Amino acid sequence: MNVINNWKIVILLCLTLGMAPFFPEPHIWGKLKWVFGGGNGMKPMDWFDLVLHGFPFVLLIRLLALRFKHLINP
Repeated sequence: MNVINNWKIVILLCLTLGMAPFFPEPHIWGKLKWVFGGGNGMKPMDWFDLVLHGFPFVLLIRLLALRFKHLINP
């Protein structure tokens, strides 16, 4: 089985890489608030960090779309 199609691995990535560090708030949440607040002062490293922590969630959304595509396109 391909790793990017394995639900258990993708969920584990979301809970670890995607959410780390957990305190004071999940890192991805702080970056998304920064972007939706205008992204003022974000440097290339901050954008890379957003992509790095967001990629597991992109994989999860992809798996959900593949799982439920029959509902969208019968």
